[in-house]
Amino acid sequence: MVSLADLLAVDSLALRRTHLVDADAPVRWVATSELDDPTPFLEGGELLLTTGLGMRGWRRAWDGYVERLVAAGVCALGLATGLTHARPPVGLVRACRQHRLNLIEIPHSTPFVAVSRATADLLEEADREEAREAMRCQRELITAALEAHDGSALPRRLARLVRGATVVLAPDGAPLIDPSGPRAADLDLSALAQEVARIRPQGLRAASALATPDATVELHPIGARARPSGYLGVLLPHGAGEARRSAVRTAVALLGLAGERAAERRDADRALRGRALTLLLAGDTHGALLVLGAAAGRVVVPDRVCVVLARSSAPSAEGDLIEAGEDEGLMIARDDEGVVALVAPERADSLAAAAAAAGARVGIGEPVTLDDVATGYRTAGHALARAGEGSPVVAWERVVRTGILGLLEPDRAADFARTLLTPLATTPELRATLLIFLAHHGSRLKVAAELGIHRNTVRHRIEQVEALTGLRLDDPEDRVRAWIALQALPAPPAP
Repeated sequence: MVSLADLLAVDSLALRRTHLVDADAPVRWVATSELDDPTPFLEGGELLLTTGLGMRGWRRAWDGYVERLVAAGVCALGLATGLTHARPPVGLVRACRQHRLNLIEIPHSTPFVAVSRATADLLEEADREEAREAMRCQRELITAALEAHDGSALPRRLARLVRGATVVLAPDGAPLIDPSGPRAADLDLSALAQEVARIRPQGLRAASALATPDATVELHPIGARARPSGYLGVLLPHGAGEARRSAVRTAVALLGLAGERAAERRDADRALRGRALTLLLAGDTHGALLVLGAAAGRVVVPDRVCVVLARSSAPSAEGDLIEAGEDEGLMIARDDEGVVALVAPERADSLAAAAAAAGARVGIGEPVTLDDVATGYRTAGHALARAGEGSPVVAWERVVRTGILGLLEPDRAADFARTLLTPLATTPELRATLLIFLAHHGSRLKVAAELGIHRNTVRHRIEQVEALTGLRLDDPEDRVRAWIALQALPAPPAP
């Protein structure tokens, strides 16, 4: 940027300050005109040079002339003296003061072309300096990107380069990398989170800018895939040059590349964990550990594990579970059954609870060594099959403690019991006798003693049960069938 002060500092031009409102006003170019209304030919930001030839004898017309120049965005008016006017007219000076327009005097010895050439030289040098500054910023940002493969050092370096502030937000608006920079306190995180929510549906094409009295806060999506992985917020003080704006664009690109590299590493690590799981299920513990050793991320595999198997109807929920487990360094992967995690037994309940809170059904296998992961996986699958809305988390050890009925579907077991024991429905003393008979392993003497009846009565009742149900109670298989049926239905009252 070239300011009016830069031009006034060129000694060879000998420009004089008649009335300065803003010496730091940027000069975009130099224009020359003797028209009483040159504004149709101006774009704004020009230093307008005139000899005042067409303004000879003006008194009240100066006010409208200056007002039109200000409305057109003219940076300053340069009046040549020693030709039409010996010195700047009083009316012109008064109008410039009233409308706050910079006014400079150009002596007769300074050609307009010299002012134009000096301005062009300054603009060219400013462009070269901007380019050099942009290159310096780019090198610093690339260095910062190489210092941390995840790009975490980049926003802090950018905040220093732009002399403002930066923050990286997640797609939900929460900070991923905290605010940094000399003006970090000026970032309104709540407003930025609301802006993220507004532009998020537009994906990577969306960007936003929020104006403040002395700065602009820009919000840029980060990522190279279908949807942003985050958003870079940058506070740029007013007057930030092209080099700083270029630094912001470079940082966005580098953060996107860092995110892409991280995603590729994450995908590669997931493939390695999936392969390791396959090897563990096949009993190749050594091979599995070798595969995990090739992963870029840390993976913790205890010597003794519980297999936690989680299944959700929402793929995004399973993806969130995997990402959370990866962040903790867990051995976690996806297979045809859902999400599979191998964790220390004391960690299984908390992981299962987190999965259930995310809407998944969860089965916890029995604790096993790494050489027996296949057993833990099978028992986790059995437990998962028992999980439902009322009981989203089921542990195999709990199933085992409930006995064989824990392996049966409750309604199916109840229907089996009703069908088998219906003939005994009107004779509760037979059901009671059958239950005690099975509890005493077929000892009629012990049944008679417990019921207080003669053993011949016990024998007669057992014969009746066999006749009504078709069971042969000397057959171990029929005894098992009778026992399961009795457990699946409420016990009859004692006779």
